[in-house]
Amino acid sequence: MRILGLDVGSKTVGVALSDELGWTAQGLKTLKINEERQEYGFEEIGQLIKEYQVHTVVIGLPKNMNGTIGPRGEISKQYAEEIEKRFNVSTVLWDERMTTMAAERVLLEADMSRKKRKKVIDKMAAVMILQGYLDSKK
Repeated sequence: MRILGLDVGSKTVGVALSDELGWTAQGLKTLKINEERQEYGFEEIGQLIKEYQVHTVVIGLPKNMNGTIGPRGEISKQYAEEIEKRFNVSTVLWDERMTTMAAERVLLEADMSRKKRKKVIDKMAAVMILQGYLDSKK
């Protein structure tokens, strides 16, 4: 049984997956979504849950620096509720403060071009969210 990690944004959802032992997170893909048209990528997420026999989904919870939850955090909570309802899996909301900035820094240090960074930043943030959760379980 594996764990799926999601970095939910307004235009994309970064997706990461744990290994079967739950030790490491690997980037899987970036899903394009459209909040205005209420397209949230649930069909693809459902396929991944089934294909990889996922039992838990860790979703990044963007908090403000003072620990409060703003509008994006509320959207992440609703996303988690919808995943639980649709796919009968448990969800965990994981504090994702600074993960996108950390992912950006890693990609900059790897000397990746801006165009390439834009394509993988959300997937990398999902890896960092999931890896943080996995490390906390050790």
